[in-house]
Amino acid sequence: MSYTDVTVFDPKRIYDDYDQELDLIADRARRAQWRHRNVGPSYLKMGRRVKYHGADLNAWIESHRVQTAHLSARN
Repeated sequence: MSYTDVTVFDPKRIYDDYDQELDLIADRARRAQWRHRNVGPSYLKMGRRVKYHGADLNAWIESHRVQTAHLSARN
């Protein structure tokens, strides 16, 4: 595993939209807006229930990673 791999969420777990851990990404209302606009992390629909796969959450976080210039490269 390299230092760029993100494992904020358990990649084998299925998270419910009500799980508080998801507030690290955005609050529940914001996630609902994202789903309506078809943006944000991938999700699963099971009837009316919304679920998130931990591996998808980690991939979404990694895709939003901003790489800054190293301090020594600026000098």
